[in-house]
Amino acid sequence: MRKMKTLAIIIVAVVLALPCLAVEATPLGTVDIVHSGYGAYDEHGLKVWGGGHYGTWVYGGVYMLDKTDGTGEGNIWPNDSLGSFCIELHEFAPDETLTYDVVVLEDVENSFLGETIGNVKADYLRELWGRFYDSAWVGDGPFCDAQERDAEAFAAAVWEIIYEDLPQSPLGWDVTVDGTPCSNGFCARHVDAGTANSWLHALDGTGPKADLRAFARDGAQDYIVEVPEPATVALLGFGAVVSLLRRRRPVV
Repeated sequence: MRKMKTLAIIIVAVVLALPCLAVEATPLGTVDIVHSGYGAYDEHGLKVWGGGHYGTWVYGGVYMLDKTDGTGEGNIWPNDSLGSFCIELHEFAPDETLTYDVVVLEDVENSFLGETIGNVKADYLRELWGRFYDSAWVGDGPFCDAQERDAEAFAAAVWEIIYEDLPQSPLGWDVTVDGTPCSNGFCARHVDAGTANSWLHALDGTGPKADLRAFARDGAQDYIVEVPEPATVALLGFGAVVSLLRRRRPVV
């Protein structure tokens, strides 16, 4: 009987210790990227409190990344320019090409908060993207004022989800109010808060959810990106085949 009790205690101790023994999520692949500029964004910027900033002016909008190589799932994206949104305010965008891990969104760890995004916030981000992201924000432009305002509001909504504690309902999101104790929340000024909040309040779980991944690297700014649709991937593959055939064509 004593042996059975001892065994039970050991089993319980092992189960309780499992979270502490958990290892980092296995990357799905890698991408080599560098921050190459912006898509739609407001050049005047917005003022933020969060992620180590206290009334700091930052740019909010689409971060353009120049991808030049990849492995594994990182090869889904073409070696070209692609649009993304920043998910780490306290880190700097890379000014030289760095190798990033491709990571499932909920497993990304924010080094400022010391925690992963988690399933609930990941689903909020997927629905925000699925409902309101506009691919017309990506590229060299030119962009109209409304596109720049909307892209900036989208960035603020992303940061609200990343940095704030989860509200009791989506109606609790508010990019103008820091609702998290201590220094881990988020709020912003000089942004179209009405648009950002209306988008956040609409996230009830019934909307379309985008297929997102994160590009993550310790010591550099992390990003969320959308996985290209299968038809887009197929076209990219077809283009690569055509390019290969052209290179093999004999010179006459």
